[in-house]
Amino acid sequence: MRKAATYAISLLFAGVSVMVFAQIPAQQTAPRQPGQGRQGASLGSQQPPSGPNPNSQYRLGPDSMPQEGIPKGEIRGPYTLPSSVYPGTQHTYWVYVPAQYDPTVPVALMVYQDGQAFKDENGDIRGQNVMDNLIYRREIPVMIGVFINPGRTPEQPEPNPKEWGDKTTNRPTEYNTLDDKYARVITEELMPVLYKDYNISKDPEQHGIGGSSSGAIAAFTVAWERPNQFRKVLSNVGSFTNIRSGHVYPERVLASEKKPIRIFLCDGRNDNRGIRNGVYDEKWDWFLQNVRLMKALTKKGYDVNYSWGMNLHGQKFGGTIMPEMMRWLWRDGPVSTDPNDMVERAFRQAAAKKN
Repeated sequence: MRKAATYAISLLFAGVSVMVFAQIPAQQTAPRQPGQGRQGASLGSQQPPSGPNPNSQYRLGPDSMPQEGIPKGEIRGPYTLPSSVYPGTQHTYWVYVPAQYDPTVPVALMVYQDGQAFKDENGDIRGQNVMDNLIYRREIPVMIGVFINPGRTPEQPEPNPKEWGDKTTNRPTEYNTLDDKYARVITEELMPVLYKDYNISKDPEQHGIGGSSSGAIAAFTVAWERPNQFRKVLSNVGSFTNIRSGHVYPERVLASEKKPIRIFLCDGRNDNRGIRNGVYDEKWDWFLQNVRLMKALTKKGYDVNYSWGMNLHGQKFGGTIMPEMMRWLWRDGPVSTDPNDMVERAFRQAAAKKN
């Protein structure tokens, strides 16, 4: 088992069992986060411990910011992907193409659920900046990134930073249901289009998938259902709870043959903690269920890493450690130890333009 990196947190709290949903006291106001008040459920609220806002210590570092002199990748799109798996719906997606992409060389792939949030230039993740910086420094392979939104009908609005689509799109059904239908969207509908347009490696070890909240359990389900296609999972505040029986994953992991999946889990002690109508229900405790899944994966011998912060439900902590999550997931890329290999010892520059 690999222990997650420890992150110094200068917070003094009176307790750790908390639950934060839509109602937050004025002195501790935090933005509405994905997963709050989902699907019309009657959810209680509980004040955080006295002291600073649990998200107050988390800020993006230089790896998540544009850096002078580093070749900047291009985000193409939006594109529309019609779905036959969920008839009548379509998925909007964007493609990040790194400056180092050479169409003659197969590259890795990373797919992010709730794409609008992961690529938001003013958001908590800023995935394109992370990939720009880490690719340039050879800390992750050259890779295509895909930011895909949950499915919606043409008349439904596109998800946005304030409304991720739980009430307005097919997100709850696609992301939280424990079947292979969303995995089919990714592997049977999205991947053929990507293979047609880009030279992406067919090796499943070169395919990663990630998300936050319900997008995280969706990413895990894709890898769980299709390990022959995806073997790296990035999970931030994953909704492994009883939205649609996601809390059963630890038991499934223990009862099933081990799959070739690598996963990094992160969550916070102040994520949604399962107080519903004043009654505690552990099946709705995000932090507990993430810890349970980590323990099951560890016991089964999976390649798992994890980090527990103090954060609320959302992407503040996940955004802070996103670069480290990516480094760990992609740590086994090929590397030359030849001291005379000046290509390997140099930063990755932009690929030459083809005429």
